Amino acid sequence: MKIVETYSHLNGLEFLLVHKPDLWAEIQRVISSVNAEKCRTKVSKEKTMKGKILYSPIEMNKSFDTPLKAKSWQESRVSYWVTKSEKLIRKTLTMPPEEQKKEIESAGEVPIFSYNQTDFVKDRVAVEVQFGKYSFVAYDLFVKHLAFYVGDYIDVGIEILPMKSLQSQMSSGVAYYEGEIYNVVRQGRGVPAVPLILIGIEP
Repeated sequence: MKIVETYSHLNGLEFLLVHKPDLWAEIQRVISSVNAEKCRTKVSKEKTMKGKILYSPIEMNKSFDTPLKAKSWQESRVSYWVTKSEKLIRKTLTMPPEEQKKEIESAGEVPIFSYNQTDFVKDRVAVEVQFGKYSFVAYDLFVKHLAFYVGDYIDVGIEILPMKSLQSQMSSGVAYYEGEIYNVVRQGRGVPAVPLILIGIEP
């Protein structure tokens, strides 16, 4: 696979190039090591592409899993407690999880345990390889990466997406780079409030 486009939101790429150039080089090597043709295994059942051999989103995700884990990229979770009170949520947002729970309980509310999970984190950088539906990417960008950043677990979030040229040879409904960069840009320069790098790839 190769990188065709990158978009740096809130200087995400610039941060990596200055502070973690080896990590950026490692991500580029991992992408170039993936053989997309081995992932062309899905026989389409869709009316418009019936019988056509497509790139499998599941196989594509798996093909990134092995080389990233071999380089010590690991799954990470951020746990937190929520409640129905907006005032309490604002008050407890930046507290450690155990303090959040105590604060919610002492206010007479019911604490509800929740968490965000990211597949690959290393040296305060999170990577999501996303060949899923459109909604998954929005959740990554506007919830997961942001939660890890606000919780001070990461400095940058990276989203790896297919270019439209690749997505058109996959199942319908898969998100693609050009569509997701539009979704980020139209929110305005400061939203989401986390440094991000969007990477568009193709075979």
